[in-house]
Amino acid sequence: MNKRWKWVVTGLLSFLLIGMTIFCYSVVSFHKGKKQSQAQVNTKKNETFTGDERPETGEITVLLIGDDGREDDDDGGRSDTLMVVNYDTSAKEPKVISIMRDVYVSIPDVGLDKINAAYAYGGAALTKDVLNDSFGLSINYYAAIDFKVFTQLIDDFFPEGVEIDAETALELDGVEIEPGEQIMDGNTVLQYARYRMDGEGDFGRVRRQQQVADSLIKQAKSGLPIARLPRLLGEAVGYVDTDLPYDVLLDVGTSFLFGTIKELQTLSIPVEGSWDFNDYTPSGSVLEIDEEKNRTAIEMFLTNGEVQ
Repeated sequence: MNKRWKWVVTGLLSFLLIGMTIFCYSVVSFHKGKKQSQAQVNTKKNETFTGDERPETGEITVLLIGDDGREDDDDGGRSDTLMVVNYDTSAKEPKVISIMRDVYVSIPDVGLDKINAAYAYGGAALTKDVLNDSFGLSINYYAAIDFKVFTQLIDDFFPEGVEIDAETALELDGVEIEPGEQIMDGNTVLQYARYRMDGEGDFGRVRRQQQVADSLIKQAKSGLPIARLPRLLGEAVGYVDTDLPYDVLLDVGTSFLFGTIKELQTLSIPVEGSWDFNDYTPSGSVLEIDEEKNRTAIEMFLTNGEVQ
């Protein structure tokens, strides 16, 4: 073997060795982080979930559920936040659909109720069925996160805090926020995203949640240390009740953090002109919606990012 080929072989072996070392480090760090955090997660509520088959286009659709963890109050374990996250792995397009908790829908084997009640009746599986039936949304995976865990994740991923341009002054659960740009810790971010005691109710809250999501994505791309990423992802999986496979998480996470992705696009349901308030239902105050109009808006949004 001449010197040239010796250098080629040596280079390839070195490259493979480095790659295997990085891979092994990533896997070990991921599982170490997952083991450290997963004992805190209760997966029983969603153990019957079966996702819809993924399309060949490369799109991934995840049902994201925020749970305040209270089972003994009037909400009885209902979802406090409901989002559908769509990511096109080919086009690198992230999209988020926020669905307001008071939307009045038909829940299989239950009847008419607020959409957030589906989680109390049947977890992520029943919530998926409602999204299938009412809005034609195909859901591949789910992720349910407790609010206490959310604050921990924010503090772990962003130990220096998250920069948020607060749109208004508010106070919730002992946290006071003034308007303007500021650095928030996990609990402050949570209260900012949860607040709905102003005149806008859920409409304002959903807008702030989308603002927070956009800020987290942008700051994650610019501020997360590469060496700590596998362990952080492992912690996230351990903290969150989800059926997202490791390879999907790694692929999407790497794309988000190191690839060139497009700006986050958002949609709120119900869309403008498609709903009415109704205070005289067995479920209390609800948003009665035109399901066909919202279904069409979702289809257009997922197809081209626009809603007429």
